[in-house]
Amino acid sequence: MAAEAALEELAVLLGPSAGAAVRAGAAEAALALSGDPEGRRLLAARPEALRALLGVAEASGPELGPAPGAALRCLQNVSAEPEAREPLLAALPAVLRLLPAGPACGLLANLSRERGAARRVFGGLERESGAGAEALLRALEGPRPPPELGALLCNLSGLPEGRRALLERPRCAVRRLLPLVGDAESAVLRRGAVGALRNCCFQHEHHEWLLSDEVDLLPSLLLPLAGPEEFPEDEMERLPVELQYLPEDKEREPEPDIRRMLLEALLLLTATKAGRLLLREKGTYVVLRELHRCEKDPEVLSACEKLIQVLIGDEPEPGMENLLEVNIPAEVEERLRSWDREEEERRQREEAR
Repeated sequence: MAAEAALEELAVLLGPSAGAAVRAGAAEAALALSGDPEGRRLLAARPEALRALLGVAEASGPELGPAPGAALRCLQNVSAEPEAREPLLAALPAVLRLLPAGPACGLLANLSRERGAARRVFGGLERESGAGAEALLRALEGPRPPPELGALLCNLSGLPEGRRALLERPRCAVRRLLPLVGDAESAVLRRGAVGALRNCCFQHEHHEWLLSDEVDLLPSLLLPLAGPEEFPEDEMERLPVELQYLPEDKEREPEPDIRRMLLEALLLLTATKAGRLLLREKGTYVVLRELHRCEKDPEVLSACEKLIQVLIGDEPEPGMENLLEVNIPAEVEERLRSWDREEEERRQREEAR
């Protein structure tokens, strides 16, 4: 009861009837409260407090000082709680007006983890800007895109409409993600960009375009997987120019989950015959061969081996060249799902040790 009464008072102190100094102090107190799991749960259960925090986050004026930023960071923290998602989605227009600030992107990334909520976020972006993810993509062109933007784009690209926005050819929006794959300062931004690119690779009808000179996706996916190894001249000449004669201090992507997603994107590109032929022609195998020799993470190793098997294996029979369009028998599909469940259970056991 004492906690509920305190939160009611906090909501009042955040309201517009309170003075600027009072609202600023209340926003800082809310931010401190959101740093604790129990505090986040308490705030998430009070829609009036969330609305009041949004009001502070939208407010402007020097008298509030850092209060709007504190309120927005608090909302980002609280948005990770399931109970906060519906009240925040109900206030989506106000949240969207806070873009492209990093905490606003992080808030929306938390809200869009589930497909239904992601559709509401994308629909809100379309209503606000008329161009879906265009407002977010413009933020990518800034000198320092917020790291949280990557996670948001990754979540939205899990939707068919999100992938369509990125793959719209006249705008070639997907190219704006490519520089972020090698961003040395933020693993969060790299992870989101690679995840979005991987999701785009599910659209097999765009594979030839993605691998063409217009987009040139392959070097961006391969370069983080390459090390400083020297190759024989005949192998070196087959590689994309960006991967030839790399410096002795060249390092691979340090995050295992990002390496795995890069390999998954490449594997998706091999689902079409044109993709398989181009990846073979561009020397993808030699990069994977060296990666396999030094890789220690079991999930990355597994993804690497699957891709190598496709590249060195025989071509599928006529009529089955597009692996994403092949009808899988029900019993085989169930077996694959069983393997996936076993792999997930193994991973959970390892994490619990």
